[in-house]
Amino acid sequence: MVLVLGVSVGASGARAVLTHSDQPHLPPIDRCHIPRPARTSVADPVLIAIRRMHNAAHRRDEYITGTAVTCQNREQADVVGDALGTGRVTLVDEPLAQLRYLRFTEKLPATGVVSLFDLGSSGLTLTQIDCRTDTVLAGTHCPGLGGDGYNELLCDWLDGAGVFTDEAAARRYREALSSARVVTAADPDTAERAVITRSDLAELCADAVHSAATLVHRVAEQTEAAPAAVALLGGCARNPALRTRLTDLLGLPLVCDSEPEYVSARGALLFAAERPAAGIRTAHIRAGGQVVPLAPPTVGRRKVYAAAAVTIGLGATVAGLLTAQNGSAQPVRNNYVPTDILNAPPEP
Repeated sequence: MVLVLGVSVGASGARAVLTHSDQPHLPPIDRCHIPRPARTSVADPVLIAIRRMHNAAHRRDEYITGTAVTCQNREQADVVGDALGTGRVTLVDEPLAQLRYLRFTEKLPATGVVSLFDLGSSGLTLTQIDCRTDTVLAGTHCPGLGGDGYNELLCDWLDGAGVFTDEAAARRYREALSSARVVTAADPDTAERAVITRSDLAELCADAVHSAATLVHRVAEQTEAAPAAVALLGGCARNPALRTRLTDLLGLPLVCDSEPEYVSARGALLFAAERPAAGIRTAHIRAGGQVVPLAPPTVGRRKVYAAAAVTIGLGATVAGLLTAQNGSAQPVRNNYVPTDILNAPPEP
């Protein structure tokens, strides 16, 4: 059988999915989540994930014919590409992989504008993209609006209730509320306990969620392209209270995969399955591409929110690629497949 491997990389680690090339949407043969320890390279969990999946294929006496890795920005692509080498690994811009998979599963239309609302551990990445042309209309990243920020809010709340814990434990409590309506937190030193409900968590995160929803509307206003739907991605998307609140605030159809944290890796599978002899040919960012500058939302929380700033054009992905001159296209380094940018000049 023909196996393909899709890997997504983020600030908190890597996720990998191994499956047959014609079954990217079905339960995988194997999968793994490799956390990234502090002060280690972003490539380290990717290498571990790939090695683990190759071992899984070897145990089945099968062969992985294609591997693709999604990267959130150009800096990540450079680091991962240097670690993996050119080989048979394709590096793909994460929004492109997300869009490809959501269209494959018919959760998003083939035409029109959509917003990819990716709530990861390190913050919110918002990408407004044209489904027909795979063109990014605008992109922004807010470090304060994501899982790490929510964990810190929950820590503060538990401190006030007399339960002192760290952010790792707060994360476990927050994630548990995705499937349970009530969880009990315990202080490891004093055995003091506090009950946390989904409503408590929703109230704690209300300001941050409101700021995130406002950002979607601001992007739509400044690009003059209202999205037809919003795709909710990342581990935080599992929280039912968050989905309900965003639906109310946005007034738009909300699309959510059953495993939102694995959408990027599953999108990578589609690129891994293509395996063209001459390499993947897609439009890529050229000089003159435009994105919408946005000021960061005001969320008055501790250092995590004080440091929140908007990274224009999906961070270094755009910044590193908009250096071409005279409208010439940038080369695709290490088979990196970037997303096109609106208003790029035509090919000569």
